[in-house]
Amino acid sequence: MAVRSSSGKATRKARRQAGGRGVSPSSRRSLNSNRSKASGRKGVGRTLARRLRSRRAAWRRKRDLRRRTHIPAGSTVAVPLESAVSRAALLPILPPVEEGALPPGIEDRSPVSPESTEAVESIRAESYAHGHREGLFEGGEAKLGRLIPHHTMLPEITVDEVIAAGFGSFAESLYPLLPAPAVFQAAAIALQEGRPLSIVRLGDGELLTLAHGTVIPTEDAIRWGSFLPYAGVQLPDAGAREALAHAVRSADIIGVPQSRHPSYQGLLFPVLRHYGMDYRTMQLTTSTVNYELNAGGYLARLLEGRRVLLIGNQSPELADWLSRQGIAITGLVAPVQGVADVEAVLARTREQPDFELALVAAGVAAVIICTRLATEQGKLALDLGHLADKLIRGEMLLTRL
Repeated sequence: MAVRSSSGKATRKARRQAGGRGVSPSSRRSLNSNRSKASGRKGVGRTLARRLRSRRAAWRRKRDLRRRTHIPAGSTVAVPLESAVSRAALLPILPPVEEGALPPGIEDRSPVSPESTEAVESIRAESYAHGHREGLFEGGEAKLGRLIPHHTMLPEITVDEVIAAGFGSFAESLYPLLPAPAVFQAAAIALQEGRPLSIVRLGDGELLTLAHGTVIPTEDAIRWGSFLPYAGVQLPDAGAREALAHAVRSADIIGVPQSRHPSYQGLLFPVLRHYGMDYRTMQLTTSTVNYELNAGGYLARLLEGRRVLLIGNQSPELADWLSRQGIAITGLVAPVQGVADVEAVLARTREQPDFELALVAAGVAAVIICTRLATEQGKLALDLGHLADKLIRGEMLLTRL
């Protein structure tokens, strides 16, 4: 084991006390260098600690001010200049911190005042109004402006007036849809003669199901159709898509949207073209024909004196409601667990007492159920949709004329 010399230790101590006198120049330089390094490390540590303490103090003052004045977290709060810490000086040492953020591990318990909530809502409303205004411009006047030659104007004429004037040129291209009285007449004749008839409707749920992976990317259909799981479809589902396309081909009367929105007619005609369906060979009505039939008193006339089967999750409540209206409900099938449940639902309809007409409110699956009730069991089936919910909740009445 090495033994340190006590004399050497005393010598080094004496040299330190003498400030390095009596030592060689090289030894003195080495001694001074070591002292500088030690002093520098201590200085950096003290500087960092001082800056951290100052930063914490500034944050505490900001927090206390925010609590006293009910300023929501994230808002900018002025701190006295003499107490502020230079952000630029801290950047080389500390990681960047987002303005208004709290130190790690500290929860913001600042109260949110009604005034701040109203301010946020006001900003949102203003942003919406601005976006709406700009959207109207880009979709109308801006398009018209791009058609106007350079160095010319079209004074005091709006885009609506230009559209109205030019619309007459396309009047011959208008395609007629069956009105509610014509749909009722077809249904009444089918009931009287005992013939099958399916009346279905295509909304954005059905069109997105038909379009996903064919007309539009599946990712877009999922993003636009966040409600589809509620309607009974979990995309991607190629089986549901093809079953729905077959049902549309087999349907007798098809309700289509009159809205030209990208999720409605924006998908309707591309979908029909993709599946080789010519709308000119179809009996088309509006997708809101269920409401029109009820508003005109035609639905009540179809149901009165007939044996009615109800299909859908709301069937028990709807059965009670219609029974109080004097409608003979012979049976019901519930629940319907989406498109995947179609086969089980159809099997259960065969177990029901004989019925003449079926009202189906089952989301996207209603289109498939209606067409198969007509083609396989020879029944009249009507896609009732959300009219069932509105009748149950009292938002609409069964109109009788």
